[in-house]
Amino acid sequence: MTSDVLEVSGLSLPLKRPGGGRSLRAWDAADELLLEQVYARFTPESCPRVLIVDDQFGALTLGLASFTPVSFADSSSLASALITNTPSGQDVAAPSSWLAPPEGPFDLVVMRIPRQVDYLICVLRWVNGVLDSDGVLIAGGMIKHLPDSSAGVFADLVHTREVCPARKKARVIVAAPGDQTLRNWDDLWKGYLLPDSEQTISAMPNVFARDKLDIGTRLLLPLVKREAAGLPAGARVLDLACGNGVLGLTALAANPELAVTFSDVSSQAVVSARDNVSEAFPGAEVAFHHNDCIPEDAGRFELVLLNPPFHEGGVVGDHIALRLFRQVARHLEPSGRMLMVGNRHLGYHRSLRRFFSTVRQLDADPKFVVFEAGNQEAGRS
Repeated sequence: MTSDVLEVSGLSLPLKRPGGGRSLRAWDAADELLLEQVYARFTPESCPRVLIVDDQFGALTLGLASFTPVSFADSSSLASALITNTPSGQDVAAPSSWLAPPEGPFDLVVMRIPRQVDYLICVLRWVNGVLDSDGVLIAGGMIKHLPDSSAGVFADLVHTREVCPARKKARVIVAAPGDQTLRNWDDLWKGYLLPDSEQTISAMPNVFARDKLDIGTRLLLPLVKREAAGLPAGARVLDLACGNGVLGLTALAANPELAVTFSDVSSQAVVSARDNVSEAFPGAEVAFHHNDCIPEDAGRFELVLLNPPFHEGGVVGDHIALRLFRQVARHLEPSGRMLMVGNRHLGYHRSLRRFFSTVRQLDADPKFVVFEAGNQEAGRS
């Protein structure tokens, strides 16, 4: 867990990044510039209702605590970070998400600019619907992470009042709300037809591979069908990092009597999986979790399905997968197995053996490898 202190606008905020390596801070220059801009322009008395959108690890939520903000984020990592970083004796409300978005109007919206352009469009349209007509949007991000078309998106959707000079490789934009909202946007949901099926799987903008089946998942699907079909009725299955729910849906299609749990760090993914399952299997025994981990009280599973993310906030590597492997090892039944697909270059065949005594390669292509892992043993850090 990486710890550092953010010094800005007279504040001193000790912040930790849960799960981060030694070089990963819990804040960056964009957080710093956003806080500076807010404190230079507003006081808590001048902004009765403040909304923070997609804070990462609590720098904005805790840095603006005097404004008593409402925090709204797609990622459940923020909730975990706030539990870690909120000072003792200070009350900070749990962040809301796309599962139950907050209602406006807000006087000020402070927003991290996302890396993905469709999600940026989605968030700006949503902000237009909750920001007061006289309200102010202050949005910022690291320049290297801004979508290439972000300037055009801001020009199309909001009324830019000021583009602040770039500093420390970060940029902040000050804007007034525009007229276009989610209600008149046809691309909020995109999807594709599941192979060998008549089912269309749809997803919201911040969901991995929302408009086409990714090739890694395609390699895994036949093995999911085979494994799920052989499980007894009521067997517990976990679709971990579920995205649009394609793996869990495939398991249910092969065996509708399974009890399937869908879990993802992204609330838009959970909403998408929930809607897809409701459409295809309205009577199925299912559960949905918005979480960046497997809760300790989740129980054990006969089968875990996983296509692990390999990037987080611009950091690429196997750190997310390793965390998930460790958790899966604790939550598999003694006879249970995990089926996973991963990028060949990340060498999961080695890391899996740190957490599982039995690891088998089931399939592969030039880019991806499918593994089965089980017979858990305590992982070594």
